[in-house]
Amino acid sequence: MKMSFFKYGDKSIFYKECGTGEPLVFLHGNTASSKMFELLMPLYEENFRCILIDFLGNGLSDRVEHFSSDVWYDEALQIIALTEHLQCGKVSLIGTSGGSWAAINAALERPDLFYKVIADSFDGRTLNSNFSDNLLSERKTAKANLQSRQFYEWCQGTDWEKVVDLDTEALLNCAKEKRPLFHKPLEEMKVPVLFMGSKEDEMCRKNLEQEYKEMAAIIPSATIQIFEHGGHPAIASNAEQAAKRIYNFILDE
Repeated sequence: MKMSFFKYGDKSIFYKECGTGEPLVFLHGNTASSKMFELLMPLYEENFRCILIDFLGNGLSDRVEHFSSDVWYDEALQIIALTEHLQCGKVSLIGTSGGSWAAINAALERPDLFYKVIADSFDGRTLNSNFSDNLLSERKTAKANLQSRQFYEWCQGTDWEKVVDLDTEALLNCAKEKRPLFHKPLEEMKVPVLFMGSKEDEMCRKNLEQEYKEMAAIIPSATIQIFEHGGHPAIASNAEQAAKRIYNFILDE
């Protein structure tokens, strides 16, 4: 796997590549990094040029003093910068969890750079009404759980707790400030979108399928893939089925 950095302002952002074919950028969720996709690469690298990014403050990218409360728009700007740096024409995006909001914001902002978007396992247009309380409870439990701590350290390194705390602070501020999750109306989306998720995903809203249907109804070109089983995120819990669906979506087969 080829590993590289590109400059973003005065910071360096890490990305890595494998495979050949149509370019497909993988976007990790909050508190994760590009490592979360590594085990999935055998399902994609024969058909796609896979590009995995660590958003600023995560993984091997430079650290930041704080994450913006508008974190998913800030990450969208990083996606745009990466795509311009690659100079490979239009790319497709697959975002999972928080990476889905970043992917959609990037496509709304610069539709000229993106071919198709897969938005996997995220809550849609709004944060749920108990978001802050749930987040604090979830993060407290995760930091006390050995498996979760090992995942954080695998993704972030030895300073994982600082990264998690900064992310928690940013998301709480996002909810407190009632920030819009998309900077432009979904009706303006010019890039085809596939909404993907699992019915059994306990980290997403309970009415996920209904939310996806309502979003798809206002986007000019959108489709939905809901898996009956599997946890969070669908791209991992339904790995082979998801890879096949994504392949068909991007290559129109």
